Amino acid sequence: MTQNVDFSVGGVPVSGRAILSPMDGFSDQPFRSMARRLGSAMSYTEFVNAIDVVNGDPRLERRLRFLEEERPVVFQIFDDDPARLLEAALILRERDPDIIDVNMGCSAKTVAGRGAGAGLLREPAKIAKIFGMLTHALDIPVTGKIRLGWDDDSLTYLDVARAVEEHGGQLLAVHGRTKKQAYRGVANWEAIAEIKAALGIPVIGNGDVRLVEDIGRMREFTGCDGVMIARGAIGNPWIFAGLDRAEVSEEQVRETMLGHLEDMLAFYGEDQGLILFRKHTARYISPYRLSKTQREQLLTSETAGEFETLLRHLVAEPQAPI
Repeated sequence: MTQNVDFSVGGVPVSGRAILSPMDGFSDQPFRSMARRLGSAMSYTEFVNAIDVVNGDPRLERRLRFLEEERPVVFQIFDDDPARLLEAALILRERDPDIIDVNMGCSAKTVAGRGAGAGLLREPAKIAKIFGMLTHALDIPVTGKIRLGWDDDSLTYLDVARAVEEHGGQLLAVHGRTKKQAYRGVANWEAIAEIKAALGIPVIGNGDVRLVEDIGRMREFTGCDGVMIARGAIGNPWIFAGLDRAEVSEEQVRETMLGHLEDMLAFYGEDQGLILFRKHTARYISPYRLSKTQREQLLTSETAGEFETLLRHLVAEPQAPI
């Protein structure tokens, strides 16, 4: 069955308007593929450091692994050096992603502090150089993800957006906060609307999307082509299927958790998979009135079997629905 195309990134068709945002430590293959099955329109990998790509860091293998059903797949990279970004992008091209994305939004001190991620927002001319080099050398679309600027005194988003488009960028995702804000305060949807009005390429809005209705509100307010969901999808991947968490049955929650855990165990191995699943467990169970002991038991389970037994036992307790 042919899917409707809602917008295109260069020559890459995209079906759907809601997209799981790349999140370090969360956007791994198990979570991405689940979100994609539920309706996320694209799969962005966790960002990777161009230095690690160039040096062949073996830890990247897992971060860049993807399933064919996740396509279109976007590899996101970061660095402050245009030449190294180009070298890394050419190496990553050999892994056959659909799109290469340049991270210009990470606010972490270890990234932005060295001039990468959101640190690039203070240098629109360097961004223009990066996109000029990458789009000239690559035969797949190059895109970017930005914040609005370093702080309220340096809102460079329009200059940056124009630099991306004028130098071949095929899509821009915009988190409506500054680097200084990090994840605090309210996302500025008006700025996203400004960027959309100024560009001819697709624009993806990001920030303060926690409910299904927020997706429609952001699109209506900004005119953006799609909506990127980050924290709002952790513990509620069903948002990509058009469901708020309150609409998801206890049975759906339990079965999704067990399926997600199974994928984590297969991907990471039994010990590491169970440990890494704990951060997801905490978000999945956050709406429920579990006792401190019940939460601790789930979050400290030592085997997948123990976790599943505890989960199913809690379901049977009327005072502790899950």
